[in-house]
Amino acid sequence: MSLANPVVVVPGITASSLRDAYPVSPESVWSTLLNHSYRRVGLHPDDLRFELVEPARVVPEAVFRVPYEELILELRHNLSESEDRPVPVFPFPYDWRQPLERIEPELEAFVQEVIDRTRLLRHYAADDAWIAQPRANLVGHSMGGLLITGYLQRLGKRAPVERVATLATPFRGSYEALIKVLTGTASLSPLEPNSREREAARLTPALYYLVPSFERAITAVPSGEVVDVFSADAWQRGVHETLAEFIRLQGVDPPRAKRELLEHARALLQGMLDGARAYAQRIAGFEPRGAGLARSAWLAILGIDARTRVRLQVHRSRAGVRYELSGDDRMNEWSGGDPFNTGDGTVPLKGAIPPFLPRESLVCVRPDDLGYWELGDRGLEGVVGWHGTIPKCNLVHRLLVKHFKGEDARRDRSVWGTPLPGIRVESWQPPIEGLRIKG
Repeated sequence: MSLANPVVVVPGITASSLRDAYPVSPESVWSTLLNHSYRRVGLHPDDLRFELVEPARVVPEAVFRVPYEELILELRHNLSESEDRPVPVFPFPYDWRQPLERIEPELEAFVQEVIDRTRLLRHYAADDAWIAQPRANLVGHSMGGLLITGYLQRLGKRAPVERVATLATPFRGSYEALIKVLTGTASLSPLEPNSREREAARLTPALYYLVPSFERAITAVPSGEVVDVFSADAWQRGVHETLAEFIRLQGVDPPRAKRELLEHARALLQGMLDGARAYAQRIAGFEPRGAGLARSAWLAILGIDARTRVRLQVHRSRAGVRYELSGDDRMNEWSGGDPFNTGDGTVPLKGAIPPFLPRESLVCVRPDDLGYWELGDRGLEGVVGWHGTIPKCNLVHRLLVKHFKGEDARRDRSVWGTPLPGIRVESWQPPIEGLRIKG
């Protein structure tokens, strides 16, 4: 039996701890529970590569244990034939604040390092087929899946990747990213939302890469006109004013007049949105074959059957733009009504559908797919939602193992999935051969 490729796990936004390397004793400034130093992870309005408070050098340190530790350990155990022939699984921590195209070269270098380290394992070094063409497999959760897609789009057939799995990735965005910028309280990460994040969020370029871009994602009231969320003019005045205040307080040579400050703020916001739009266009134009990936090489797992924000409306007046944040826009009509009005609690189903994969290949998972032995995960779901629980779901682990091993699931009753609404059973073609529909 051929060896399974080493695996790189790419987490979602805010799910890597950050530390400031410049103090005499490096200090953690973002960790799972102990420290969320919003001011010290904020970026500078004059140069978004660097921190608001200097001197500083904030760098990624580790991937959060929750929800990724169990995923990593399960893959290491279940992909390995025996203890003396382990399949290495590497978590990739990264600075999730930055534009994704800036992180891609770091992921490229990390994947190559993983391959080079794997060459040092005797059983891989003795496998002539693997050594002749070394490859890695990639798993991306949430924004991690977007980062993987951009990396593959940029490298094309030079990417040393054989198989990919994405979990709950907002390929076409999530309303929660927009609401995080507006209020700081959206549920977008494994952490509890906090209003203190709002100011830091507004200077976090990566968040704008997650705003919804699917058809008619945001509409104006009462006209029904589609709102271009990638235009700075589509954002509430409070966002512009916060950026203007950052520029006034921290800018090297800030304008004195309020009007000029707001113009500078608008240019800063538009620059972040331009980067986000360009990335969305790259994702939309991606073709897996261009990266040397077979049709069956990509497993996209989408979360459904959880109450999720599925629409958002904007009021426009002479006073400016105002977003209507209504609880009525959070729905779950999976079992009745429009089955596309659902999601994983964070990413609406319409935002999770990859534009570059056939809909017949997509695999949906539901909270009911948590078994009775996963009571702890059910408790976690109540804290971080279904979106944050998916990487811990035992069914998801089994699906990943089947996919990466290329195994037929025909005789295995422990794995299943659900097709996208409108896909008939006979038309469903998931990348795992013989995968059954539960029920």
